[in-house]
Amino acid sequence: MKISADQALRKARNLPPEEAAALYRQVLDRFPGNKRVRAALDALSAPAGKSPSSSELNMAVALYGQGQFAQALETIANLLERYPDSEVLHNTAGAVNAGLGRLDTAVAHYDKAIALAPDYFEALNNRGIALQNQGCVPEALASFDRAIGLNPGYTKAHVNRGLALGKLKRLDEALACFDLAIRLEPALAEAYSNKGNVLLTMNRPCDALAHFDKAIALKGNLASAHVNRGNALIALKRWDEAVVSYDRSIALAPGDAMAFRNRGIALHKLKRPDEALASYRRAHQIAPDSARDLAEVRYLEAHLCIWNDGNGFADVPADMAVPPFYMLRFEDNPQKQMECARAWCAEQYGAIVPAEVKPHASGGKIRIGYFSADFHNHATMYLMARLFELHDKSRFEIHAFSYGPDVQDEMRLRLINAVDAFHQVERLDDEAAARLAREAEIDIAIDLKGHTENARPGIFAYRAAPVQAQYLGYPGTMGAEFIDYIIADPVTIPPHCERFYTEQVVRLPHSYQVNDDRRAISDRIFTRAELGLPEDGFVFCCFNNNYKITPSEFDIWMRLLSQIEGSVLWLFRDNAPAAENLRGEAAKRGVAPERLVFADRMPQADHLARQRCADLFLDTFAFNAHTTASDALWSGLPLVTRLGQSFAARVAGSLLHAVDLPELTTETPEAYEALALKLAADPAALAAVKAKLAINLSTSPLFDTAQFTRDIETVYERLHA
Repeated sequence: MKISADQALRKARNLPPEEAAALYRQVLDRFPGNKRVRAALDALSAPAGKSPSSSELNMAVALYGQGQFAQALETIANLLERYPDSEVLHNTAGAVNAGLGRLDTAVAHYDKAIALAPDYFEALNNRGIALQNQGCVPEALASFDRAIGLNPGYTKAHVNRGLALGKLKRLDEALACFDLAIRLEPALAEAYSNKGNVLLTMNRPCDALAHFDKAIALKGNLASAHVNRGNALIALKRWDEAVVSYDRSIALAPGDAMAFRNRGIALHKLKRPDEALASYRRAHQIAPDSARDLAEVRYLEAHLCIWNDGNGFADVPADMAVPPFYMLRFEDNPQKQMECARAWCAEQYGAIVPAEVKPHASGGKIRIGYFSADFHNHATMYLMARLFELHDKSRFEIHAFSYGPDVQDEMRLRLINAVDAFHQVERLDDEAAARLAREAEIDIAIDLKGHTENARPGIFAYRAAPVQAQYLGYPGTMGAEFIDYIIADPVTIPPHCERFYTEQVVRLPHSYQVNDDRRAISDRIFTRAELGLPEDGFVFCCFNNNYKITPSEFDIWMRLLSQIEGSVLWLFRDNAPAAENLRGEAAKRGVAPERLVFADRMPQADHLARQRCADLFLDTFAFNAHTTASDALWSGLPLVTRLGQSFAARVAGSLLHAVDLPELTTETPEAYEALALKLAADPAALAAVKAKLAINLSTSPLFDTAQFTRDIETVYERLHA
């Protein structure tokens, strides 16, 4: 096939000198007057050539491939002294330095190569990859565009351009890039796999899965496609199949930390926590500098109540991008929590360009949009159902946007009957869900999930409404510019802590937490015996999730058991390993393991009723009881808490103030222990507290849903104004 002079010059860069010379002569036979080709041929025959031989270049690349990095760099440095004007050598030097993570040096070499040969599209492509790895995505995109301008058929540049556009959240353009790459090279498995990732980001997991399957059919040993396939299966909640995909990827690429991390996620969902932890730990071994992998290890260890020395969050940098929810349990420090949330939001949502949303015309009803994945039988609905029913429909139009499962249970039907409009947006991507809210002219969008599991902050990053606030679901700052307000109260966020919140703080007069004053408690009368509790002994209780328990409060609990003869500690059984580990921790502290009694899940109304068999609820410190605290109080069970520094560590105190029992809130671990001991040792004092709680259930603000509704509607009117 005849090629042009420009094509010959580009192709010759990657050929041995003798083959390059033959190619130049072939072109000169047709175009004997071409000065550029003649000069290139002359350069090859000069005593000191412009470029090293292919064998010299291959030696440097081989040393790098063998892991002999110092020798590879030394070889390249020696070659550069001899051939300082070789664009091919500078391109190779860039690739080696990029592989070693020396991205600034790599970009400098690529720039030199391009200066020497402005049409060097391969170097432009490589430069773009290095810039993208530096986080300079717009600059990388420009480099890919230049490469494509020089060679429109260069498939690699189209694929990399699609990756850059994906990072910039220009998802439709990214899809177009991958489609073009596939048209140019229909058997390019990588293009199908990368397109699947964009489809997954667009919340189209079924379409994504089909593209991953196509990639694997084309190239069965493409490990990344198996990882991506597992990610799609996780999105589809097909956990077992996801594990199989990750296992296949690991067999092909045992050094891929992401495969092990995501395999851990699937195993955790399958309630195989021991295996999940092993998978997370392997990911951290592979990538010891990854804060995310270390955070996953620490968080799952907390779920399993593994309290080895040094397994806190102190070694996880607060300004690294790790899930902010994890930080709540480990760091009762609102400043660190804010730094963590900011870093996470910058990484996850920083590239999103929000829509411009102007306030809607004044007059008429204020449209409130509540967004959640939990509009079904869930703690959020147990708290909020009555609020939806009591909203003043003459002043407010209430919309619920559900991105959770499409289930028809009791709480879902109750919600649908209470709101003006229900929108199922589970299968919409974040941008489309935000657009739907704007089309509905929502005035105030309320995020009920924050950074909790299954949250969708991206909806708010695209701007769903002129005013956006977070409420109830996440007890901390979002760390995001796109959330304007956080709804709190005087206890959860005192004035001196406002600086730790990127949102503007608005406060309800009593507790921020809504409650349903019609929540049913079962008529079932439980006996202590059927619950595994002693008939006469004192029952301390903590139904918080096990991950909230730390050695700080557990030490106190064990001392209480040691001092109150015949007492037991009644805990929630989150998982079998955690129960076994907690009993082991009790034994280490000289307490018989059988004095820890574990309760399994049961229907909500029965769960409330069984709490009447307990005597006193003991709260956790860094991450208080939240819904669990109001459950206890609603069932008549007093609760002792210690006020911490952050929102998550002050919720139970907020509830106790709102139920007019501030005397059960303490400031220090010592005071907490002393109060719990006093109530356990003095039946009259405990009886007085229970009697006061029984009266306050019907008279205090905490369980006055009508008053709460008026209070939060006043807040909404202020935000709208």
